[in-house]
Amino acid sequence: MTAESDLAFDPWDPAFLADPYPAYAELRERGRVHWFEPTNQWLVPHHADVSALLRERRLGRTYQHRFTHEEFGRTAPPPEQEPFHTLNDHGMLDLEPPDHTRIRRLVSKAFTPRTVERLKPYVEGLAADLVSALVDAGGGDLLRDVAEPLPVAVIAEMLGIPESDRAPLRPWSADICGMYELKPSGESATKAVRASVEFSEYLRELIAERREKPGDDLISGLIAAHDEDDRLTEQEMISTCVLLLNAGHEATVNSTVNGWAALFQNPGQLAALRADHSLVPSAVEELMRYDTPLQLFERWVLDDIEIDGTVIPRGAEIAMLFGSANHDPAVFTDPARLDLTRADNPHISFSAGIHYCIGAPLARIELAASMRALLEQAPTLRLAEEPERKPNFVIRGLEGLAVEV
Repeated sequence: MTAESDLAFDPWDPAFLADPYPAYAELRERGRVHWFEPTNQWLVPHHADVSALLRERRLGRTYQHRFTHEEFGRTAPPPEQEPFHTLNDHGMLDLEPPDHTRIRRLVSKAFTPRTVERLKPYVEGLAADLVSALVDAGGGDLLRDVAEPLPVAVIAEMLGIPESDRAPLRPWSADICGMYELKPSGESATKAVRASVEFSEYLRELIAERREKPGDDLISGLIAAHDEDDRLTEQEMISTCVLLLNAGHEATVNSTVNGWAALFQNPGQLAALRADHSLVPSAVEELMRYDTPLQLFERWVLDDIEIDGTVIPRGAEIAMLFGSANHDPAVFTDPARLDLTRADNPHISFSAGIHYCIGAPLARIELAASMRALLEQAPTLRLAEEPERKPNFVIRGLEGLAVEV
């Protein structure tokens, strides 16, 4: 175990945010678990430990199914943040069985391999149209013009959100996701609460409309499941829709821009990809590993566990470092090298265990579709200016990615 004062890990340092991977290497070299005082968390950097802990039932995304805040040694969130926590705490990502099992079973019907495969022509057509517009303009912001609109449109289409209502979805999502950073500011909390209220009110109205006039969409399907035998409350429906929208595009957006930034920094790999488009599937996996869109995932310790001789008590919080695990040389040969032909690539960018990303197959289709469209329609795509990284750690992305064709 290493004390935080001895660590290079500093999630608020711009130099660390620009490239956290050398600090991760130091963490891995110095041990399997580290106490980090600023966030009162135990950092876990190794792939084997992270993978095992994601499946460990002595850990949980919540503790409230077993303990009160007081019993768990924690303080309840401030009352003014109640709208955010009500929204967040009823989504399946922050629930444990049996509620998690019940909700995931209902939602998973919309993400069966057959259902996702049926979306492929729509996704590929939309990606082609977005890239065509970028090419016609001679370039633009790859994030704004392609990376964002593609997954937002796809998940909104699945949910049945009209095109005319989609403009606020990304801003709402960004404001809500600001609360997932380490020690979010008061301003972030205020934005998240406002977005939670507005998003919830919108969905409440849309659910009411779908009750009157059901459609062939996921919201109508969730309503039917709710109304049949009361298996899903209205709040669970709202929280599920918000979670699907947030998770359904945040990782895809950031994977797209992080990935292309990495390709521009590795021209040999980009040239190989341009010469052989059959590399797209392995490129998608490697780029998600190489610069992981979700760097950290947290779990509460529900019962004492031991890691490498260190007992971590009930009530503690563990921070699993996905970015570090994806660069662990015990699993990945030469992990700091981008290798689009990497065959053995058990990255954990989609998590694992019961909270494995339900939308992973759809995300892979979206990432591959936009990559193929850019390779085919913009074969000389190049960076127009150096991108600026967002000042976030947990959700890793760029402010934009200016490109020319």
